Amino acid sequence: MKTYITRKIPEIGIQMLKDKGYEVDINPKDRVLSKSELIKNLKNNSYNAVLCLLTDKIDGDVFDAAGNAKIFANYAVGFDNIDLEAAKKRGVMVSNTPGVLSEAVAEHAVTLMLAVARRIAESDKFVRKGKYKGWAPMLLLGSGFFGKTVGIIGLGRIGTKTAHIASQGFGAKVIYYDIRRNEDFEKEFPAGSIEFKPSIDEVLKEAD
Repeated sequence: MKTYITRKIPEIGIQMLKDKGYEVDINPKDRVLSKSELIKNLKNNSYNAVLCLLTDKIDGDVFDAAGNAKIFANYAVGFDNIDLEAAKKRGVMVSNTPGVLSEAVAEHAVTLMLAVARRIAESDKFVRKGKYKGWAPMLLLGSGFFGKTVGIIGLGRIGTKTAHIASQGFGAKVIYYDIRRNEDFEKEFPAGSIEFKPSIDEVLKEAD
């Protein structure tokens, strides 16, 4: 079974396919292929499967170029880049990977909060420019994150993970806005540590 990967992905993923006995071809250019390049690569080979990325626009022309492909596996949480009607018309299966990045994105969100509070990026630039001459009480003095009030807008998969990290990891109070209150989720937290707000403005007003 021949599989085409539209851009290099981590080696562990490539090896998983090879371990299953798949013959794997990979776009050697570490960039997004143009539509014409992608079509040319697919036409020149009889691939049974295509692993595409969210940066690839997959439409009827691309499906036709990969006439033998039975599945386009999207290396992404969503599938906005794929014409599902065109896939259905041609009997091509489309898959995606929902939920796999929720924790990673939540970790990234908290990392950015910490970076702002502790002035990490500013301090890094300060040192790289050779301005650091020694410690001073007020030099790049940031603020603590522990125990602060964290505002979350949208309590979906990522929002709930972020709430858990902020509350359980840093003792933060969580306030959130969503189109509907999630009382079941609130029960996972100690009393008073999470609170629903009826508007985005209230979250922005009260969050640190």
